Amino acid sequence: MDFLSRKARAILPYTAGEQLRDRAYIKLNTNENPYPPSPRVAEVLARTEADGLRRYPRPDAGLLRAAVARHEGVLPENVFCGNGSDEVLALSFPAFFDGEGAGACFADLTYSFYEVFAAFFGIPKKIVTLKADFSLDLAAMRAADCQGYYIANPNAPTGVGIGRAEMEAFVASVPQKIVIADEAYMDFFGESLAPLTKKYPNLLVVKTFSKSYSLAGMRCGYAVGDAALIAGLFRMKDCFNSYPVDAVCEAVCAAALEDEAYHTETVARVVSERERLRGELLNMGFTVPKSGANFLFAGRGARSGKEIYTKLKEAGILVRFWDKPVLRDFCRITVGSPAENDALIKQLHSILL
Repeated sequence: MDFLSRKARAILPYTAGEQLRDRAYIKLNTNENPYPPSPRVAEVLARTEADGLRRYPRPDAGLLRAAVARHEGVLPENVFCGNGSDEVLALSFPAFFDGEGAGACFADLTYSFYEVFAAFFGIPKKIVTLKADFSLDLAAMRAADCQGYYIANPNAPTGVGIGRAEMEAFVASVPQKIVIADEAYMDFFGESLAPLTKKYPNLLVVKTFSKSYSLAGMRCGYAVGDAALIAGLFRMKDCFNSYPVDAVCEAVCAAALEDEAYHTETVARVVSERERLRGELLNMGFTVPKSGANFLFAGRGARSGKEIYTKLKEAGILVRFWDKPVLRDFCRITVGSPAENDALIKQLHSILL
């Protein structure tokens, strides 16, 4: 007997990048940082007392909210913390969109969890097609009949970013609609809208510790916005999970935020390698949009994305491939360490011979 609900049977879940264990791989498929987290993280873990873990953490993640507020130049009441930016994004769907409303608007080629969340929470969706150069058509989004927008900036999987001035003009032009700026990769681009949340009550900025802070295994993200928006997220959170951010996570992420020098250095190293790797890919004849993220979206006409993905995998290098229109012509390649990128370049030359 099938005990699943109709929703469980019908919904198409999000598919995460491969986490294979059958051999040693150079893992360039899930946009993890090739460098370790701040040394202060290890210091926090070393002095964590096991006995303290028998107590529940603060349900509002107050310690981390205060640290984020200092970092972003806002008040703690303007910060919400969750179990990864995915949870923050998930909670935003029921917080700001109605099942019988006009729906949420997002791009056709963007973070695929938006479509999954819309289906899971029963929120109508309005899809806007990217331009031929993979840039987001903000004019088409503005014209869409919807309650609000999800804009991944820089976008995934293309890596294309939108400058702060252009994004601000968009937010200002739709004052009656919420704009959720998903800035998971923003530290590699440097055009965050977080400072503008004090100016625009319809703007919510969502960030993560997974990418630039090298804490993907910790699972923590946050949102910055008007106090009324943050209160909405708390209402949804408290209907689902009172304690999504554990005590160790709070302390670790706060310590990582405080080590600004290390963070700046690590981001610069990734950006430098990103530009070097893009140059090598262009020289090999790949089409590679300019990226503001820690990955590159690369395709090479005569060779399908699947062929390149498969041959790299056989050689022990994982990249991301989607067997969908447009996307199947490309692979998304995480920027690794210099040695990992050199191995990728060498293998690609061999494949393309």
